[in-house]
Amino acid sequence: MRNTFINTLIDCAKKDKSICLITGDLGFGVITPFCEKFPERFINAGIAEQTMTGIAAGMAKEGKKVVTYSIGNFPTMRCLEQIRNDCAYHNANVKIVSVGGGFAYGGAGMSHHATEDIAIMRALPNVAVFAPGDVTEAEVITKAMLQYNGTCYLRLGKGKEGKCHEKIDNFKIGNAIKIQDGNDVAIFSTGAILSEAINVRKQLEKKGYSVVQYSFPTVKPIDKETIIKCANECKVIVTIEEHNILGGFGGAVAEIMAENDKKSKLIRIGLNDTYSSIVGTQEYLREQYGLSAKKITEKIITSL
Repeated sequence: MRNTFINTLIDCAKKDKSICLITGDLGFGVITPFCEKFPERFINAGIAEQTMTGIAAGMAKEGKKVVTYSIGNFPTMRCLEQIRNDCAYHNANVKIVSVGGGFAYGGAGMSHHATEDIAIMRALPNVAVFAPGDVTEAEVITKAMLQYNGTCYLRLGKGKEGKCHEKIDNFKIGNAIKIQDGNDVAIFSTGAILSEAINVRKQLEKKGYSVVQYSFPTVKPIDKETIIKCANECKVIVTIEEHNILGGFGGAVAEIMAENDKKSKLIRIGLNDTYSSIVGTQEYLREQYGLSAKKITEKIITSL
């Protein structure tokens, strides 16, 4: 997914000379192609994410489209005050990109687990929040984000994500992407856990359930119409995210359902307000915290 992002960024930068990239002293194997093609539009700010964000805000106010890039929590929580005061408040054209959402950097421990970022970033006014589910979504989201006028947050996977969509036609920010029709259970997911969500749907179908599935690469603004439609037509809505269950994607869906008085049952699946005290691969940690397809399916069936 991160390679798709960089390749798409390069393609867009060839056509738009205002696009610049600032990194916090990492990712050179991935971002080297951008550095080589556009050295005058690349800055290594060093291990100084607050400075990186302040520089980006200043450049944006001078007419640049500035992408800040780092891993996990570093381009978000480490410099949250600068994002809030320098970028969001001024509606600056800064695109904050975090590679390694959820447990992607599982072996590096809790400090590198990005499991509160969606909740924190979507709470900031003027900030759009994106979490593509596969490489195809990453490409269309990157293009749309660079055309969006204002501050954005893009949460990427680390690099093992496959392709769940062959193509996506007529994508618009704020629209969920339908994967399959159904009418008993609705499965909503955001981010790179999409592959697990697809396997959950297949397991439920084997047990006789009719499942409608959507991927939500845009968490804010969220697709209210799709949520309300499914809440009217389905008995159960399930939200799946590799993120704290509080304040994240499931919380955003719950807000829409509560405000519109929908009677569908809602099952939110994510981290149950906890930090991981263990380390391991992303797959291992998903299994440990109930986010594997098998564990998610078991929880859904138990709750139906």
